[in-house]
Amino acid sequence: MKKKFKLQDLDCANCAQKMEDAIKKLDGVNDASVNFMTQKMIIDADDARFDDIMKQVQETCKKVEPDCRIIM
Repeated sequence: MKKKFKLQDLDCANCAQKMEDAIKKLDGVNDASVNFMTQKMIIDADDARFDDIMKQVQETCKKVEPDCRIIM
């Protein structure tokens, strides 16, 4: 399943790259893209576990950029 999300308060391109790299390493994630300029994130992950994977994605984003929020 591939879904797009809006990001809020992502402060720098470096943080976006760190998030993307960390999300791609999560179990069940096929691909991820975090774009600082558009403040958008695309996640391609296992359909059956998508909700659980998104919880891990949120935790990962908070570790890199504590102020950043994923608008679902």
